[in-house]
Amino acid sequence: MTQFVLAVVLGLLFAFGTFLVLRRDILRVVWGVVIYSQAANVYLITMGGLSGVAPIISGHAVENPDTVTDPLVQALVLTAIVISFGTTAFALVLTYRIHEEHGTIDLQKLGETGGES
Repeated sequence: MTQFVLAVVLGLLFAFGTFLVLRRDILRVVWGVVIYSQAANVYLITMGGLSGVAPIISGHAVENPDTVTDPLVQALVLTAIVISFGTTAFALVLTYRIHEEHGTIDLQKLGETGGES
């Protein structure tokens, strides 16, 4: 049941991310890419396994190593979250700079000006 709920959440995240990426506003495109990134993290956690106990050294994994969750997936997702935070901050600063330079963040209007200020 948990996998089904996460699959539905994953589908909704990708759908909403696609909806935002297809907008004309740069800010919405940035947030759509952020949602894609978080959906990929949910996917990795889902595929990494939800069952099992935390990979803490306490002796319980010696008897049955199949009951321990793989810590590599958790480390990769944590790294992806940090990288996503940095790239989001950079993209938001670029969006702000575009707004300051051109007075708009509408992609169609920016395309009509030909990149001139």
